[in-house]
Amino acid sequence: MSNEENDGGFVSHLTELRKRLIHSFIFLIIFFVICYVFAENIYGFLVDPFAQAVKDDGSDRRLIFTALQETFLTYIKVSFFTAFFVTCPFILMQIWKFIAPGLYKHEKVAILPYLVLTPILFFLGGMLVYYLIMPLAIKFFLSFESTGMSTSLPIQLEAKVNEYLSLVMKLIFAFGISFQLPIVLSLLARIGVVDSQFLKERRKYVVVIIFAAAALLTPPDPITQIGLAIPLLILYELSIFSVKFIENKNLEKTDA
Repeated sequence: MSNEENDGGFVSHLTELRKRLIHSFIFLIIFFVICYVFAENIYGFLVDPFAQAVKDDGSDRRLIFTALQETFLTYIKVSFFTAFFVTCPFILMQIWKFIAPGLYKHEKVAILPYLVLTPILFFLGGMLVYYLIMPLAIKFFLSFESTGMSTSLPIQLEAKVNEYLSLVMKLIFAFGISFQLPIVLSLLARIGVVDSQFLKERRKYVVVIIFAAAALLTPPDPITQIGLAIPLLILYELSIFSVKFIENKNLEKTDA
């Protein structure tokens, strides 16, 4: 093959990649505009764990903002976060369309399940935060309030809109990314970097790493840290089974 043909093929790949990126960007912008229109509804959804946690405590709760632009910028962040969350499957589909023509049939069969499982696991991580971790964490933090009986002034939470929603979005993103652990380990097993025996032997080190990562990715409280660490440990054990399954499939193909 001549240099001109190589250059032509490289340029065509770049053109295809550029087209896929532009499509993804346009899709993201469209959903960002739609999400901004419904930003107040999305805000209501994200703030609901806080509202449900404090609705029966007898206090007149509210969220405050201390800068004129704070709520506007918060709505922008919420809209972009939601748009990216919704757009991820489309972006993955564009990546698949870009790489699929260069793959053999058995490679397509091997990779396609990971593209399907990636957004599903991210969504499950977000659900865990929203429905379990956040309500428990909010009640834990509110337990440090004081009525003023033992102090000269009462201590009561006046949560800021920006800080609360930033915390929720950070936790959803952290849990969603962390839940990709089985995907990463299975892919590493497919290319021969790790195997099930390797994962079993290093289990005790992984436990330490997982709790350290949970401490870095979450606020400094035991509820969210344990809430992230325990699912990751379960996912790690499931990853060992998935890696073992991949090894057995490879052995069957070798024997055949």
